[in-house]
Amino acid sequence: MLNLDSIADSIRTALESKHRAREAQIALSRALIQHCGNAIRAMHRQGWAAARDGLAEARAVVDQMRDVVAEHADLYHAGFTQDAFKEYVEAAGLFAMLQDDALPTPESLGVEAATYLNGLAEAASELRRYILDCLRRDDYALAERLLERIDAIYDVLVTFDFPDAVSGGLRHRADNLRGVLERTRGDVTLSIRQRRLQDALERAEKLLGSE
Repeated sequence: MLNLDSIADSIRTALESKHRAREAQIALSRALIQHCGNAIRAMHRQGWAAARDGLAEARAVVDQMRDVVAEHADLYHAGFTQDAFKEYVEAAGLFAMLQDDALPTPESLGVEAATYLNGLAEAASELRRYILDCLRRDDYALAERLLERIDAIYDVLVTFDFPDAVSGGLRHRADNLRGVLERTRGDVTLSIRQRRLQDALERAEKLLGSE
């Protein structure tokens, strides 16, 4: 028992270090989510420069987060850390799809495989909002191209049939994406049909007027 105090002091020092790392990581995760949210809002306003700036700020925070928990693997794999990284994948993936760029890889983003797949599912879901904006401004060609990207991502995600403990709940997100895909396909199809009908009526009115 003579060494109990020294053991306790050693453990206390380790836990204090871990506590400081955890508090820093929580603050950084909130900052990362905020940067990603700002970038996504800029994309929907077609503010591409602001979106790039937001993504650059987000990447700097990702690097900080990796450094903060370099000696604490459990904090790196904690839910709040991976959830924040997922938001970064969503923002970066959405930007790439809207800019017709190649998708970033998990390695280029510095994230785990399961986190990447879940973030990609969220990015594909976020495309629905942009597609609806396209339909409102009669940009049907872009709406159809983006719909194809949702479809392609869904087709890939459903091939990852792993338990939630491995995939991070990917199956649930893939199921949600299927619903988003079906609703969006219905919206695009209906909007195009209405546009075609309206065009046909306008042509008919012109023909009758010319007679």
